[in-house]
Amino acid sequence: MPIIKADLDLCQGYANCVMEDARFFDISDDGVVVVLQEEFAKEDRTRVEAAVRSCPVSALRIEE
Repeated sequence: MPIIKADLDLCQGYANCVMEDARFFDISDDGVVVVLQEEFAKEDRTRVEAAVRSCPVSALRIEE
């Protein structure tokens, strides 16, 4: 099952991922991404991929 990974050192807290899919992403009080669910179902893949692509600093990725 694919999983979402975040590089917290790269994250700048733009929150584009949260705007794309708040079911999987949030921003902590420290201003970095929080992955709420690492694993996701096939039917969520399109939305998760859009959220990952929306990160302007490429702090998110999907691992198979």
